[in-house]
Amino acid sequence: MIIHSAVQLKDQIIQVGKKLVDAQLVVGTWGNISCRVPNHKNYHITPSGMIYHQLKSEDIVTMNFAGEVVEGDRKPSSEFILHQEIYKARSDVGAIVHTHSNYACSFAVAQERIPPVLEEAAQLIGGPVEVARYAPPGSLKLAIHGVRALENRNAVLLANHGVVAVGRSLEEAFTVAVLVEKLAQVFLNAKSLGTAHVLNDVETKNLRESFLKHYGQSKK
Repeated sequence: MIIHSAVQLKDQIIQVGKKLVDAQLVVGTWGNISCRVPNHKNYHITPSGMIYHQLKSEDIVTMNFAGEVVEGDRKPSSEFILHQEIYKARSDVGAIVHTHSNYACSFAVAQERIPPVLEEAAQLIGGPVEVARYAPPGSLKLAIHGVRALENRNAVLLANHGVVAVGRSLEEAFTVAVLVEKLAQVFLNAKSLGTAHVLNDVETKNLRESFLKHYGQSKK
C-alpha cells in the first residue's frame, strides 16, 4: 500500500476539487472533499467557502474524529460532521466527495432513490443510491441520517441537498460521484423511453463481489 505524505494528500484533494468544478458536479464553492490521514485518527478536509481553483495545500484543514481542528488556520467545511461520522461508521472508507450535481439533485429533491440500472453502478456503488431524510446542512442529524441511508454502499442522496460519494481512495470517491450523476441521467432517460429495467438484488450482489475480487490488476 502506498502511503502518501500529508502534502501529497492535500494536493490530491485540491486536484479533485478542480475536477469537480470542471465536470460541473459543483458550482462555485459548494461541495466538499476529505480523506483519511493514514495511520492516524484524523482526516483532511476542504475549507469553507473557498474557490477550488485557488486552493493551496496550507488551506486544507486537518481534523480529528472529535470535531477538533488539529492543523490549519482555515475554517473547515460546514459539513465536517457528516464526514467524521461516515469515517467513524465505515472503516473501509478512505475518502469522501460531496457534490451538488444536476441530475442527481433532481432525485434528491424528488426524494426518490436511484436504482442500479447499470452494471458499473452495481459494481462500484453496490446497490441503489438511497435518499437520506432531510435535516439542516451541517447538523449532526444530517450526518446520522446520511450514515444510516448509506449503509454499506458507496453513495447516498441527501434530501433536497446533494450527493455523498465515498471510496477507498480520493480517485475512487470522485469516480463514484461522476457515476452517480451518469446513473441519474441514464435512469431518467430510460424512463422517458418507457421502462427502465433494474438489476435485481442477486445480480447486484454478484456484480459487486466480482468487482471487489477480480477487477483491475492483481497486486504483486
